[in-house]
Amino acid sequence: MPSAAYTLFRNAILGERQVVCSYEGRHRELCPHIIGTNISGEEVVLAWQFAGESSGPLPQWRCLKLANVRDARARDGRWHAGGSHKTTQKCVVNIDLDINVHVRKLRK
Repeated sequence: MPSAAYTLFRNAILGERQVVCSYEGRHRELCPHIIGTNISGEEVVLAWQFAGESSGPLPQWRCLKLANVRDARARDGRWHAGGSHKTTQKCVVNIDLDINVHVRKLRK
């Protein structure tokens, strides 16, 4: 059974909605792109962080363990597609939903 955070992020991908949350004690503003589990079976999401707080420059890709997400809520707003993919993502090993594969291709 997926967690509440998993369900929220999954629905945000399907609706191309932004997610605002707290992660590792920092306020994050994200557009989730890929959700599923990592190699250890933990629920994870690959998201483009476009605003909020960060230890590094923004925007950038983030791999979030959903068990560590706090106070998440979806909101309407401009979709941020993220920067170039220079390497294959390793965040989500078992992909449940990918916006570019499962959502956008179905709309065409």
